[in-house]
Amino acid sequence: MTEDAIIIGGGFAGLSAAMQLARARRRITILDTGEPRNRFAAHSHGFLAQDGRPGGDILADARRQLAAYGTVTFRDAPAERLEGEKDAFSVITGDGGRLDARRVLLATGFEDRLPAIPGLAERWGKTVLHCPYCHGYEVGGGEVGVLARTADAARFAAVVADWGNVTLFTNMTPEPDDEALALLAQRNVKLRPGRVTAIADGPDGMLSVETGPGIPTLIKALFVMPEARVRSTIPADRGLELKETPVGTILHTDDTGQTSLPGLYAAGDIALGAANISLASANGVKTGVFLHHSLIWPSH
Repeated sequence: MTEDAIIIGGGFAGLSAAMQLARARRRITILDTGEPRNRFAAHSHGFLAQDGRPGGDILADARRQLAAYGTVTFRDAPAERLEGEKDAFSVITGDGGRLDARRVLLATGFEDRLPAIPGLAERWGKTVLHCPYCHGYEVGGGEVGVLARTADAARFAAVVADWGNVTLFTNMTPEPDDEALALLAQRNVKLRPGRVTAIADGPDGMLSVETGPGIPTLIKALFVMPEARVRSTIPADRGLELKETPVGTILHTDDTGQTSLPGLYAAGDIALGAANISLASANGVKTGVFLHHSLIWPSH
């Protein structure tokens, strides 16, 4: 049986899109492997009416609500390959299945590639963080760090300064230009040059950031800008148009959320670049509505 849509990825963007299609009584299948990007964080913050709840609990509630709609099917399997074209897509799943659909929505999210610094990865989502809007308030002020990966780190550090006394670890990236240095000075951001060689536990729950010989810097939390990569081989396999952003490469989409392949849509982090539950959910709603419209008006 041909579905109206297959949604690849059961995170906040994918499930938000699914809700719009389910309420339009459209037949959809959601493929999900149960590994949301924010699974490393114990709690989610900044999401209206859900502040402080574990992200997994919010997603579990969403799945239960969607399961009540008779046209929704969940498959706990990855999408390995996308064949066909608009109105005649086929998704080949990791368990050997094949699903046919008129439309497909990619909502796989990102995989975060962290710098290869000893001690960094095991603290990811705890005291090594990516989003001050999501976790900065809980840090509680005091000494915090920003680890540079690109030249955009100076602007990021200036933002993080609203949540603490910031030290920017340049980590062998190019030094900020004069304009960026003036902004950092205005925001009271300190610069620490040199390569970061290790992250370790310090006294009183602090992090110890080592930058070569000398006294390590003690901070409460370290904000990083990991390299974000789309968690799917489908964009490369189908030659989708891409777009470069400060966080990494995302999928180019038009105003409706459609990719360069007609009938294939994308939502959430991989279409926005920005990583935030609220933004991903809102984008999923918008894209789901436009996908529904395309089922009604073939030229949409």
